Amino acid sequence: MALRDLSGAVDFTVLEATTAGDDAVGEEVLGLFAQQAALWSPMLDVREEGWRDAVHTLRGAGSGIGARALAEACQAAEAADKTSAPPLLDRVHDALEAALADVAAYRHALMLKSLRR
Repeated sequence: MALRDLSGAVDFTVLEATTAGDDAVGEEVLGLFAQQAALWSPMLDVREEGWRDAVHTLRGAGSGIGARALAEACQAAEAADKTSAPPLLDRVHDALEAALADVAAYRHALMLKSLRR
């Protein structure tokens, strides 16, 4: 993975502005995002009692790193009723996977940058 693998699912200028360009803080925030994704993604199913909590949490986490498509998908799913939510939750899952792929590529680039110092 490398920066050339970024799909645009995450606008990392949002993260860089939030962290004032501090790579160590950026890495920590992205690590927390990945942990949140692992914790909440199994609940992206209306059969799970906390599905709405999952999309709400992922919406905030995605917004914080610049994953706009993820945040928008979460917002739509969160507003939906249980019967119309399943395809919206599929959209959340797809947007989350795209964001995680970009996060992995960006974190890899941060790791390589730290090795050069």
